[in-house]
Amino acid sequence: MKNVSFYLLVCIMLITNVILANGVAIKNAEYSEYFRLLSSDVEATVYDQIAIVVSTQEFLNNTGEKSKIKYAFPLNDGASGIGLRWKIGNVWYSAEISPSPQDTTLPGGGGGNTILQNYLGESPLFFNLEDSIPSDSILTIELTYVQLLPYDFYEVSFHYPNDYTLIQDEVLDYQHIKFSLESQRTITNMELISHIPDSLTYSDSAAMFEFTSYEAVASDDYQAYYELSPDDLGLFSYSTFITDTAFSCDEYGNGFFTFIVEPDPQSEVIQKVFTLIIDRSGSMSGNKIVQARDAASYIVENLNEGDYFNIVDFASDVSDFEDDHVLFNPYSKYLALDYIGGLGASGMTNISEAFSTAIPDFASNDTTLANIIIFLTDGEATTGITGTEQILQHIQDLINVNEVTNLQIHTFGIGDYTNESLLSQIASQNNGLFELLGNDELEEVITMFYRKIRNPVLINTEMTVSPPVLVEVYPEPLDNLYLGQQLIVVGRYEDASNITVNFSGDAFGQPQLYQYDVELSDTTVPTYQFLTKLWAKKKMENLMILFHTYPPESQEAEEIKNEIVDISICYNVMSPFTSYTGGGGGGTTFIEYDNTINESAEKQCYAYPNPTSGEVNIEFIVKGPVYEQARIHFFDSFGRLIDVATIQLMGQGTYKLLWAGTTSSGNSIPSGYYYFTIQYNNQAFKGEIIKL
Repeated sequence: MKNVSFYLLVCIMLITNVILANGVAIKNAEYSEYFRLLSSDVEATVYDQIAIVVSTQEFLNNTGEKSKIKYAFPLNDGASGIGLRWKIGNVWYSAEISPSPQDTTLPGGGGGNTILQNYLGESPLFFNLEDSIPSDSILTIELTYVQLLPYDFYEVSFHYPNDYTLIQDEVLDYQHIKFSLESQRTITNMELISHIPDSLTYSDSAAMFEFTSYEAVASDDYQAYYELSPDDLGLFSYSTFITDTAFSCDEYGNGFFTFIVEPDPQSEVIQKVFTLIIDRSGSMSGNKIVQARDAASYIVENLNEGDYFNIVDFASDVSDFEDDHVLFNPYSKYLALDYIGGLGASGMTNISEAFSTAIPDFASNDTTLANIIIFLTDGEATTGITGTEQILQHIQDLINVNEVTNLQIHTFGIGDYTNESLLSQIASQNNGLFELLGNDELEEVITMFYRKIRNPVLINTEMTVSPPVLVEVYPEPLDNLYLGQQLIVVGRYEDASNITVNFSGDAFGQPQLYQYDVELSDTTVPTYQFLTKLWAKKKMENLMILFHTYPPESQEAEEIKNEIVDISICYNVMSPFTSYTGGGGGGTTFIEYDNTINESAEKQCYAYPNPTSGEVNIEFIVKGPVYEQARIHFFDSFGRLIDVATIQLMGQGTYKLLWAGTTSSGNSIPSGYYYFTIQYNNQAFKGEIIKL
């Protein structure tokens, strides 16, 4: 393994660059009426670089009256919540995913509440809690999410913005965070840089820190990082095979895998030919053009010896730094920085002409070099070619006519008025990445992105497998490989087996092939349940790119939307077309009750015969004078609600319900593990059923 230029790192990782913070219980946004936040408890469990975070907040209804609220959580666009539940009194309720976009309106209006909007960010998660909360009572809300922690040159960072002062300056009774890490790569350092921890320890393979605060204002973000050794990259295999016969989301096979490819730190870097295309139209005036200049200056200052570069800037007209790419050296850097400093914003948006200027510069380039364009704009085309399909065809014509090979075009849209469909398709059709940015994110995101792609080591990357058992592999096409960065590959398999994975591509004009042996799991590995979430997320991202290739009201777009909704609901991963519902104590997607309740359940509820081949009796004991309906919910092993039953309680005694072992639609359930919950009188119990 040590004599190849990069290694394959296989691990479980989800959702990049997620920033999350404490949620807000909003009564009336217009008048800034919120429930008081009493406590914040964060538990992060990390495997290599995947964090499973449970964020729990307690709110006090201090409004002086019985009130309804909307819960809002500042969830970044790339994140995926995988569970939301709330507690009123002593009963936990869990939300389920609904096939409708979330309601983003704020209670009481509040469109002018810029403080709240700034806190919630660009893409908050909203959840309507339809239960009225009595005055002076406590509401607990728990959100579970997954996050791929940002990774850059062997350092992994963790950031949880705990600063709540924009919403509340009162002290919290309790603040707590516990961070636990298990790593298959050697941990060389770990620090909590924002707080003095109660405890912090790390060894080669595990690390932990904990911090607790009482009666203090939540004014400081949690920031930590850990470093991994660059010397022990190797082949690690994380896969899981869902053996439950009830699993039937799709026909792709019950196996899920994730591969992470990372270059060896000693790999030789491929020189690149680089063009930055900058929108300088009138809408870029003010802070945006300042950020664009700063980002462009950073890129020029960090080019590598041997690179060639150019700068194209456009509004109604198009200009460029030089007529062709120039070799990076101290003199060309000085001239380029001076050119960037003179950029100002005015005029219309001529996207087509910008590419007419930029792409011919790559004509007949040395095929051993990496050809890269970063394109950034904050608006739609208003002059030149303006139609989406026409611009896309124009770009492909320019590439073909000029015989440009190995070209990547990475696109960045700034603000709310960009042509998302156009930018996503430019990137997907040209081996690039696409990202939407807030108005104040341009400089930070562009400079971080350039740092990642600065040092390519393999281009035109492809993956093949023998025997060919892998299907539904994403991303498609694969990204190039860069020094100090990672390539995430996810997919499915039907038959577990030992496979040979080949990664091939070009380096310095010569074909490269790297070969690894992987053993795919043939059993369910509970720790790796998030592999199913990652695959669903990547699949939906791929479908969203396809969705944007059609008019929003077209039949093709509607069919893709419906497929995304189906994946979101079945795999319990949020999407742009779905939302959390169940705010009135409705259905449950995850069976999660307090340990004390679980212990009581073992004593007070039973299922027999168990295992069963058909019907099953649910028996439970009521110990007090209860006169109401008890609700029994039945779930499969994925936590999906499959049936609901009720039984009238007439006081203390033993009650029995005969369940036919069918879904709510009357279909017999297949073999597998099932769970049931019993809820009445602010109590909840659960049990397990095995179907033979």
